[in-house]
Amino acid sequence: MKCKKCNSKNYIKKGLRDNKQRFYYKNCQCYFQSEYNYRAYKADINELIVSLLKESCSVRGISRVSKISKDTVLSRMLKISKQIKITYFNKFGCKFEVDEMFIKIANGKKQNWLIYAIEQKTKDIIGFVIGGRNTENLKIVIDKLLLLYPTRIYTDGLNMYPSLIPKEIHKRFRYCTNRIERMNLNLRTHIKRLSRKTICFTRKQKYL
Repeated sequence: MKCKKCNSKNYIKKGLRDNKQRFYYKNCQCYFQSEYNYRAYKADINELIVSLLKESCSVRGISRVSKISKDTVLSRMLKISKQIKITYFNKFGCKFEVDEMFIKIANGKKQNWLIYAIEQKTKDIIGFVIGGRNTENLKIVIDKLLLLYPTRIYTDGLNMYPSLIPKEIHKRFRYCTNRIERMNLNLRTHIKRLSRKTICFTRKQKYL
């Protein structure tokens, strides 16, 4: 039996737990069992959590379907999110769209907004910020776009954009942000916690 962390076979037997043999691996100093009864230890549980999140399931709904505790679902969500690599966009002279999407956190007093930008043709996400809809958060996203020397940046009629985007490349028009508005609708449809006023989410922003 190989270790799941160090992939070695340098182990010794360390008694039984619930009539299941335990092993101690000397290289990584970890303990493992031959079998686990708790479903959270199964290899495909992370993939199940991700697929249920995409199907608009709430945290408690995932807990009921996967038969693991709610706290374990939340901790796995954080662990999975840390493994996601941010895509690197290095194309210059493109056109971008910027928009803000309101997200409600259950019983949250502060307003939370998803501020993000996409490339118009490929719809690749360039950057995003979660927080208040203020100049500081908007500037984080806009600065990433200006480093790519864009030919045009399309936004809605929010009055904070003209002070952040040069007039030569900034354009505000009703139909210029159709693609990112369509993406907003897709996110709200497929991910329950991104709906406008849902209570299917936690009170903490880090899980958002």
